[in-house]
Amino acid sequence: MSARPEPRTAADERLSAIRALGPWFHNLHLPGGVQTAPDHFLGDFPGYKWAVVAELIPQDLRGWRALDVGCNAGYYAFELARRGAAVTGIDVDEHYLRQARWAARELGLEEGVEFRRMQVYDLAGESERYDLVLFMGVLYHLRYPLLGLDIVARVVRRLLVFQTLMIPEDARVAAEHDPGLEHRDALRVPGWPALAFVERRLAGDPTNWWVPNEPAVEAMLRSSGLSVVRRPGHEIFLCEPAPPGAPDGPPYDITPELLAATGRLRE
Repeated sequence: MSARPEPRTAADERLSAIRALGPWFHNLHLPGGVQTAPDHFLGDFPGYKWAVVAELIPQDLRGWRALDVGCNAGYYAFELARRGAAVTGIDVDEHYLRQARWAARELGLEEGVEFRRMQVYDLAGESERYDLVLFMGVLYHLRYPLLGLDIVARVVRRLLVFQTLMIPEDARVAAEHDPGLEHRDALRVPGWPALAFVERRLAGDPTNWWVPNEPAVEAMLRSSGLSVVRRPGHEIFLCEPAPPGAPDGPPYDITPELLAATGRLRE
């Protein structure tokens, strides 16, 4: 007489679903001690990045609307929902969104998080603004990075947490505000705001288009109308919307150009 199969436990069911939904880039910690990517090549990712970001954000986010741009499997979105925020997570990859929606149910957070398949550029056609925006690990994947940043900056009501891959560089210079054409050598000084363009691949990824240095990141944030208020960790910037007419803001009104670039002048 054959033995009856062992009944499947909740952990078994989760592990089976995790395998079916793989591969995973976010290592989510699920009930019962189950993890989605315990052998991640980056370690407990993005948990160690959240450990840096977590202290920047109020513990009580009830009444806040939050946006997670490039949400992947939803790690950051879930952490914000646990603090009471009404969270929207957007990503272009339906594979990751399937993971996020499944994980939301497993974590009991489906009422607090909505996941949408969207490009960052699609935000230009949205009227919603958000108290808190996470724009982490996205900029260098964008073909049009400053356009994406300009669009995101305009949906931020209170706080933006920004993170991007950067060129390792220690040098910093006080950049000239208006070098003449005969002084273009200034653009080659170590520490001048610069972006390296990746024509083919970086780390095997064809979506890695741009890698800025730190001065370029700060300059781009300022030119998009944001003020950097803290640098809490490696490649991470906490920003607030700059007041209108701030001296470090854009040198002229970029609104018409932004509207034209996003097709909104025709509306």
